[in-house]
Amino acid sequence: MADEQRQGTIYGFLAYLAWGLFPVYFHALEPAGAWEILSHRILWTLLLCLVLLAITRNLGFLGGLFRDARRLGAITIAALLIAANWTIYVVAVTSGHVTEAALGYFLNPLVTVMLGVLVLGEKLRRLQWLAVAIGVVACVYLAIDYGSPPWISISLALSFAAYGLMKKRIGGHLSALEGLTAETVVLAPLAAALLLFVLPSKDLTWSGHGVSHSILLAFSGVATAIPLLLFAAAARRIPLTTIGLLQFMTPIMQLLCGVLVLGEHMSAGRWVGFGLVWLALVALTLDSLQHATRSRRARRVAAAA
Repeated sequence: MADEQRQGTIYGFLAYLAWGLFPVYFHALEPAGAWEILSHRILWTLLLCLVLLAITRNLGFLGGLFRDARRLGAITIAALLIAANWTIYVVAVTSGHVTEAALGYFLNPLVTVMLGVLVLGEKLRRLQWLAVAIGVVACVYLAIDYGSPPWISISLALSFAAYGLMKKRIGGHLSALEGLTAETVVLAPLAAALLLFVLPSKDLTWSGHGVSHSILLAFSGVATAIPLLLFAAAARRIPLTTIGLLQFMTPIMQLLCGVLVLGEHMSAGRWVGFGLVWLALVALTLDSLQHATRSRRARRVAAAA
């Protein structure tokens, strides 16, 4: 059991480490635009997933999926939400707003909690209410400091939280690889149409910018699929509280990449806003740890009885 948890922690660490380095990777894809990067990301991810499914002899699940209209509809909504998230994120990176993107992923746990209340009717505990209240104050403060709401951050947090909600609705019928394959199958016609018919050929960068650029675009499939598969492997082996603590690695690394590597400026006012969000996340983390401790005690008491 200890070896399983240690292995799961390593998988989770590697997944969040990869996601944390995404700003550097997507910045290296310039001069490709956001829509071209999205299209390549979808198509190369699908190709990799199909190869992995063929190796494991599991391609047959696609036939059953397309015969289930209800599940296919839910997967389509999830696919569109994650595509929107990917597009907003790439636009943020390529337009010099990495720190705003990092803020979006700091806000994501708070938005997820709010969706749980508004959509699923879940009840919040005291510290969760405190975290949400501080998060709202932080957003209002940042809107005043920016001169407008931090739309990139809010859009990233909302799209990813809504994607998580749809995945919860779909349930555990599909593995991580099957789910990613299904979503990219749904998105592939859109990605192909963008490359072939919508985007002007003069704006496409697949050819004419060196072999290394083409390889980096093709590598987007690996960069998308591998962290997701590592995350799925981690989630099966370690408690949710450990996952919750590890997830803060990604926005912290993205913030550091934006400021230290890509040279983005963080004003004093913006640091205050980030500080408020971090305070909200501390409250949320404390609540999660307390709830996990109480749950473990209750299980031990029940087992003893």
